[in-house]
Amino acid sequence: MSKAEREFFPVSDVEFTVCKGDDPAITERILSSDGDVATRILRYAPGADSTAMGVQVHDFWEEVYILEGSFTDLTLGETFSQGMYACRPPGMAHGPWRTDEGVLTFEVRYRA
Repeated sequence: MSKAEREFFPVSDVEFTVCKGDDPAITERILSSDGDVATRILRYAPGADSTAMGVQVHDFWEEVYILEGSFTDLTLGETFSQGMYACRPPGMAHGPWRTDEGVLTFEVRYRA
C-alpha cells in the first residue's frame, strides 16, 4: 500500500475521526495514509488527557508542528505551544499529553 496521489483540495472536506484509544476528545483528520504512516491534523479538545494511552513509541519518524494552542508532555513536565516543532526518530518515547486550552497539530509520519 502507498499514499494516494492527491492534488490540492480543501482540508475541511476531510472529517475528524476519533483516534486509536477511543477518546472522543482526541481526534484526527487523515490527509493521506499508508497504514500507520500518515499525514494528519491532530486535535485535542480543551481538557483532553492521553494518560490512558500511556507513553507513545513508534517504529516510524514523526514530525509535529503545533498550529494552535498548547499541550503538556506529562513525562517531561514541559508545555509546548503554537509555533513549536518536534522531529521524533523511531523509538523516541513521548507523552502522555494533557491540554487545558486544546491543541491542533500538523503531523507527518514516515518510514526511513
